[in-house]
Amino acid sequence: MRNTRRSADNQAVSPVIATVLLLAITVMLSSMVFVLIQGALTTTEKPAPEASVSVRGLSNGFHVIRLTSLDQTIDPARIQYDLAPDNIEDGDPIRGKVSDSNVYGLIGANISFHDRDAGYSVSQGDYFVIDSTTVGSDSGTWRFRLVDLTSTSVLADVILPPLEAN
Repeated sequence: MRNTRRSADNQAVSPVIATVLLLAITVMLSSMVFVLIQGALTTTEKPAPEASVSVRGLSNGFHVIRLTSLDQTIDPARIQYDLAPDNIEDGDPIRGKVSDSNVYGLIGANISFHDRDAGYSVSQGDYFVIDSTTVGSDSGTWRFRLVDLTSTSVLADVILPPLEAN
């Protein structure tokens, strides 16, 4: 008789409490899954970047285009540059990405990008140097454009000024 009594005393939780605990665990797990999925489904898009530039033609045959303002830093692989005659029928455009190995940080290239903070990013204060004499943009009207490839927005679209006289 004693064994029967022990098994009756060894019940850990009443059925009502067990049901309440199972419901509580189910609600907690469901809410955790909901929060995780909600975070994955709602994508917050960054607004398109906005920039302004200054352009200067130097007497040594170079143009310098400086980013005077940029509201966010951008990965150089996301930025495309175009250099072309204002009337595109006059010649083929020169096009590339800022991250190209023959552009990014290369001194003496036809078009080079200089990252002032060396953070491998495009940010305010960075600048391009164009060897206009070699490229041929020292004569006629040429246009330089920067395009953010992610948002397809034009960051800069400027006409290169005449080079300064010696």
